[in-house]
Amino acid sequence: MIPRLAEVSPLHSDYLAFLDALKAQGFEGDVNPDYANRTVLATDNSIYQVMPQGVLYPASAADLQRIAQLLNQPRFHKVKVSPRGGGTGTNGQSLNDGLLVDVSKHMNQIIEINAAERWVRVQAGVVKDQLNAALKPYGLFFAPELSTSNRATIGGMINTDASGQGSVRYGKTRDHVLELHSVLLDGTLWHSSPLTQEQLEPILQRQDRVGEIHRLADSIQRTRQEEISATFPKLNRCLTGYDLAHIRDEQQRFDLNALLCGSEGTLAFITEAKLNVLPIPKYSALVNVQYGSFNAALRDAQGLMRGNPTSIETVDSKVLNLAMQDIIWHSVAQWFPQTSETPIQGINLVEFTGDDEAILAEEVNRLTAQLDAEASGGVRLGYTVAMGNDNVKQIWGMRKKSVGLLGNAQGERRPIPFVEDTAVPPENLADYILEFRALLDSHGLQYGMFGHVDAGVLHVRPAIDMKDPEQEPLVRIISDGVVALTQKYKGLIWGEHGKGVRSEYGPAFFGDLYACLQELKGTFDPYNQLNPGKIATPAKDGATLLKIDEVPTRGQFDRTIPVASRLKFEEGMHCNGNGACFNFDPDDAMCPSWKGTRQRIHSPKGRSSLIREWLRLMQKEHADPVQLAKEQRQSSAVQTFIPKVKNTLAKRRGEYDFSHEVHEAMVGCLACKSCAGQCPIKVNVPELRSQFLELYYGRYLRPLKDYFIGTLEFVIPYLARTPWLYNGLMGNGLTRKALQKYAGMVDSPRLSDIRLDRAMASMGVPFATQESLQALTADQRSKAVIIVQDAFTSYFDTQVVTDILALLSRLGFQPMVAPFRANGKPLHVHGFLKQFTRTAERQAQLLNTLAATGIPLVGIDPSMTLTYRSEYKKYLAAGQAPQVQLLQEWLAEHVITLQSKADCLRQGSFKLLAHCTEKTNAAPSVSAWQKVFAALGQELAVINTGCCGMSGTYGHETANLGTSKTIYGQSWAKVVNDPANQGKLTATGYSCRSQVKRMDDQQLPHPLQILLQQLH
Repeated sequence: MIPRLAEVSPLHSDYLAFLDALKAQGFEGDVNPDYANRTVLATDNSIYQVMPQGVLYPASAADLQRIAQLLNQPRFHKVKVSPRGGGTGTNGQSLNDGLLVDVSKHMNQIIEINAAERWVRVQAGVVKDQLNAALKPYGLFFAPELSTSNRATIGGMINTDASGQGSVRYGKTRDHVLELHSVLLDGTLWHSSPLTQEQLEPILQRQDRVGEIHRLADSIQRTRQEEISATFPKLNRCLTGYDLAHIRDEQQRFDLNALLCGSEGTLAFITEAKLNVLPIPKYSALVNVQYGSFNAALRDAQGLMRGNPTSIETVDSKVLNLAMQDIIWHSVAQWFPQTSETPIQGINLVEFTGDDEAILAEEVNRLTAQLDAEASGGVRLGYTVAMGNDNVKQIWGMRKKSVGLLGNAQGERRPIPFVEDTAVPPENLADYILEFRALLDSHGLQYGMFGHVDAGVLHVRPAIDMKDPEQEPLVRIISDGVVALTQKYKGLIWGEHGKGVRSEYGPAFFGDLYACLQELKGTFDPYNQLNPGKIATPAKDGATLLKIDEVPTRGQFDRTIPVASRLKFEEGMHCNGNGACFNFDPDDAMCPSWKGTRQRIHSPKGRSSLIREWLRLMQKEHADPVQLAKEQRQSSAVQTFIPKVKNTLAKRRGEYDFSHEVHEAMVGCLACKSCAGQCPIKVNVPELRSQFLELYYGRYLRPLKDYFIGTLEFVIPYLARTPWLYNGLMGNGLTRKALQKYAGMVDSPRLSDIRLDRAMASMGVPFATQESLQALTADQRSKAVIIVQDAFTSYFDTQVVTDILALLSRLGFQPMVAPFRANGKPLHVHGFLKQFTRTAERQAQLLNTLAATGIPLVGIDPSMTLTYRSEYKKYLAAGQAPQVQLLQEWLAEHVITLQSKADCLRQGSFKLLAHCTEKTNAAPSVSAWQKVFAALGQELAVINTGCCGMSGTYGHETANLGTSKTIYGQSWAKVVNDPANQGKLTATGYSCRSQVKRMDDQQLPHPLQILLQQLH
């Protein structure tokens, strides 16, 4: 039995008093001093881990003013805070052992769009892709491009002066900031925009903090111009944070925003921004040039720039090979063929955009003609051209994933960020990288490289196992070496991703000007309360910059977890905090529980963080989860019942156990497995959840619903013999209320009134038994397929099964049905792992016996079928997991047969709603549906949707009902209720069709039911 984890990092009295005072001041947002929230936000996308004292989620600018006003009181001068947006920083920018202020949860509204004047006003918590989705109908977009654009907030972009692909043409975030609303630490809400001297004068006369700030900035600009000009490099990636070089703009207007952009939350809370937006280019193309060496790709970039492209991005072979193993590859593989015996070691992606298709084509042709003319030189291996926004978007999607993909390298040494955004003049890049690689090679380090070669910025991530204390010092050694190299080549170590913990190198770079930064920091933040230790410190005793090797790292915490425990929970141990699971897009599958709750504990990143901390605390209690799981599986329920009752009663009395906080996060997971497919690191939360729940319920009593769900597959064949009795009970009001209140179940589905065995007999479709298989003729065997049943489709949606059998028969196949046996997935989802393993062994034995006949096995429901590919492989002996295909995968192998039957179907046009697990864990299978439909003369468009909110039985659990409805309303509801889609939609998943029936009282057909209807 696992121990109670009662000892966690306590809150300091100063912070408890501050939080109490904040509530008393009428703070309207969320105050979260709980250990779970603190743990999840202790990390970002960097190597560091710093436990905060609490997390604040302000609801408005007024809430930020309340925070600032309290901080300004002498009794709270020791309280530290850091603003936080998407948490995608790679250098610990938002980490702090005080309070974190996350504006993304509530302050995420797009306030105004002025399409005529091409500007928008947004709150700081708006996500970049969210903004661009709102701008798209107007033909506009917010230009700075980021690989993290689907979770990076505008406030975060401003605070790091973010930029990325296309910056040579579009510039950085500060180039598009027109006005800012910020809360200063005296509580003033200040509106800053470029000011003429006449507008500036009255502000300079103010005798408050606003006046003091403006007087100082103006004085520095006027008196230190020559020094500033000599110190700040003339780069596309000009120095960010306290940008003294741009206090006066090209029109000589005073612009305080030059200081605020890139200040990393060290000067003020940014609440709102007015931003410049640009017309979306109507046409785009990518020329994808392949090289036999990465150095050749770098050196060729300068020549490619002569074609005046919008951008040039470079990717090395390590990133490319990792992409080939990811879900993203099936959408871009055609653009990167291996046409030479020489392996591809580097790629340049050369982008052209414009509003005139003919001019764009001419630019592309000019470049390809140059490439063709120089083909004999041997520098390049070949090229492809992707025309059109859709194709270009897919390739950029692969490039955007590069950051996360590097984290999925195999082994304990993983590429990590700490020198990944250096910038040098583009003409120096190839020579600089040559020395950079020599430095890494001298220490025997592997690494991946990609980036913005046109801007002289290359992302380099050395592979280091930060759990190994002997490797950890390499962070200092490599950083110091790279700083020296950037100085040699007239560049910067902080070219794109902010300074953060790396601010320690600032004083040496700024020289005498660093004192100006200190003055500015001291005027904005006299007591060093805002994100202290970053960029600059006030010139006061005890205020120091953080150092790269003195801030706690994740590796230092993870190394305290025993190797056996790390291996058992390996599905979460390698999460690097890249935050892909915080995807804003409601029409993307990952992560529904995050989107439905907006709570970071309910995300793969959050749950991975909690599991790691849970394992660390278990080790402190000398508890071995591996051994405890073994002992638990060998013990009897009788032995542990009384202790479980006592522990459960103590829980109800409010006795603290950190395991309860982990449990809350885990049971909120829908087990849709989108994380396992879409996370670049392949964090598999459903597996983490199952292993944790098994151990948790070794100490505490399970809810009744778990037993209902876990035993469903075993009892349903018996209940199905008298469906009228079961359905009558489920339809009874008293029964429904009792189930909702006591069993924790709502809206239980009704059993089908069709008996599958009787329907099969009337259709002449046999069960796949030894006798029926032996009775097949050679011709029948060549056309035979065995349908593997699942409990949900066979007993609750039986019409789907019979229609599939009817269609397959009419298409000339010989369908058979495997005898029903439980699949076990519900057991796995709820952590009955001992029972799941036994169930999987029995089912595998049956299916492997059937597979030995050479007849293919095919499943109907995607989620249940894909269990054979993942969970069965993990829990069964090697080679014992049965090979069961999805329906469309098998049908796609018989295109010629299908084409011969196309004349038997009326032509039609339909739209597919794929199951989350199917499209994220078997992505090519979605296009297989299109291949099948096309072979039969039908059109099938795939509609991008998020999760439907049902996911097995999740939506039927009382505690999840509200979130289930929220998730459905975010994506599926608008598609299902769109008049243009009526009669055209089809859904592959049983749970999806069930949810649509429950929410909108519409019955969506299975894709093969559509095809059956089209037969004439």
